[in-house]
Amino acid sequence: MRPFLETARLVLRPVTPDDAADLFALDDDPEVMRYINGGRPASREDIRDRTLPRLLHTHPCTGTRGYWAARRKDTGAFLGWFELRPLDDLDPTVVELGYRLNRAAQGHGYATEGARALVDKGFTDLGVRRVTANTMAVNTGSRRVMEKTGLTFLRAYIDDWPEAIEGSEHGEVEYELTREVWAARAAKQAPAEAAGEHGR
Repeated sequence: MRPFLETARLVLRPVTPDDAADLFALDDDPEVMRYINGGRPASREDIRDRTLPRLLHTHPCTGTRGYWAARRKDTGAFLGWFELRPLDDLDPTVVELGYRLNRAAQGHGYATEGARALVDKGFTDLGVRRVTANTMAVNTGSRRVMEKTGLTFLRAYIDDWPEAIEGSEHGEVEYELTREVWAARAAKQAPAEAAGEHGR
């Protein structure tokens, strides 16, 4: 399937049913799912009946999926998925950023690389005005990716989860980035990058 987005090291393309085995392996890793469901094992039925329909959904307001499978550009290895999903099917202006990468992909900067590229595409091509992202307060790794992507802390809150997991007592956090802030930063970076090119 045709890629949706490419970065220096990643290819992001729409999820297909052929990704089911990779998605199962991703969700069956207790370390990957630690901050999602406490690390419970996955089931192939759940991938088929719940995960795939969610990841295959096309949003009318953007004409795109909200989730993309991420693979290494050089080897084609499956790394996980990224999310840039409108919170309202009919409104492209507010989207949620997310990512779930397998253990082998963690710690190499892939999450930040993919997230930055998606955010840039959202603001330039998809009509996005505000990006929001949420995670558990104790998930320092995910919070660091949000910050490196340009999002800033907005609020801490307590969610009423049906089943508590380790760390949920500390609550959730929300980060955000508006198009205005993103555009202002991009405008500041452009002269600095141009100066760097001239200095070489």
